[in-house]
Amino acid sequence: MKYMSGNEIRKRFLKFFEDRGHLVLPSASLIPQDDPTLLLIGAGMAPFKPFFTGKMKPPSPRITTCQKCVRTGDIENVGRTARHHTYFEMLGDFSFGDYFKKEIIPWSWEFLTKELELPADKLWVTIHPTDDEAYEIWHNVVGVPDERIVRLEENFWETGSGPCGPDSELHIDMGEERGCGRPDCKPGCDCDRFLEIWNLVFTQYDQHEDGTYTPLANKNIDTGAGLERLASVLQGKPSNFETDLIFPIIEYAAKVAGVEYGKDKKTDVSLKVIADHVRSITFMIADGVLPSNEGRGYVLRRVLRRAVRHARLIGIEDKFLNGAVDVVIDMFKEPYPYLVEKTSFIHKVIEMEETSFLRTLRQGCDLLYTEIESLKKENKTVLDGATAFRVS
Repeated sequence: MKYMSGNEIRKRFLKFFEDRGHLVLPSASLIPQDDPTLLLIGAGMAPFKPFFTGKMKPPSPRITTCQKCVRTGDIENVGRTARHHTYFEMLGDFSFGDYFKKEIIPWSWEFLTKELELPADKLWVTIHPTDDEAYEIWHNVVGVPDERIVRLEENFWETGSGPCGPDSELHIDMGEERGCGRPDCKPGCDCDRFLEIWNLVFTQYDQHEDGTYTPLANKNIDTGAGLERLASVLQGKPSNFETDLIFPIIEYAAKVAGVEYGKDKKTDVSLKVIADHVRSITFMIADGVLPSNEGRGYVLRRVLRRAVRHARLIGIEDKFLNGAVDVVIDMFKEPYPYLVEKTSFIHKVIEMEETSFLRTLRQGCDLLYTEIESLKKENKTVLDGATAFRVS
């Protein structure tokens, strides 16, 4: 495998599908348009829900994007695993009643093995147990050996009633050293040996409220490949955080804190959290999200304050976020030039929020220290409930 930057992977993906008749659209805003069911865009297909449901006609039956996404459901895992993020980019291609399995399956293989030059003998495929059509294409057309095609019940995408269907995931074998050691280890195992890098969703059924399925008149394709995951593979990094899409922010935070990445596990967790969260707050504010105590504004406030708390854990006592934001903007100014135009606005929002939160933290700490000294003088060791609530 040859090294490839995150920006190069993004460009190659969009060009690959543009050459196959897809309309290249810019990433939609993180703020959903006319969709009250979502706080923030968290998947590549989310902006296209009206096209999938038939409520709106797409500008082209074939579309490809690299979509900015924010998810905070697993925020406590950020920094503690190799792959969890609040902000990430999702590469995707979409067909609205146009092509289907016989096109996207060979295309996905071609992109990974020809464009990215991933070793074919390291790639595995998972399919739904009932999806013999996908198996035939993977095995007889693409040429994937039977032993590297795994049937898993979980390979079915549905969200209740409505369009749904089986999916097929592409995994890369990261090596036995990352595995569990079991001789039958394969995709579906809980260990880290097999990394999912692309999911192809074949929307071919309509699920009714009674749980039955009928074939859709127009079948759709919805795929998603994590840019950070592909970068970690092509750059030979053990986690997404060491890629060029994130690591420069870690380096900045480490320099400000006067620490070194890779020397202490707890310090590394905080550095990863800071790097991830700074990406999130930069793009959220640039897209128009403002700190508040409800909705998406609360998501932003929570992520920003969490970055500040982790900064204090590694010795950063003063404001630092705008410097980190400048690193993010410099990293992403080519694919997202609007960040440069929004720099002043982003700085102002962060300056106000970070200043306010640091003031609150310092006041709380001062009050706590005062109460602790009072306890010592009275030979006590436990704060009463009212005092604990006041300083928390």
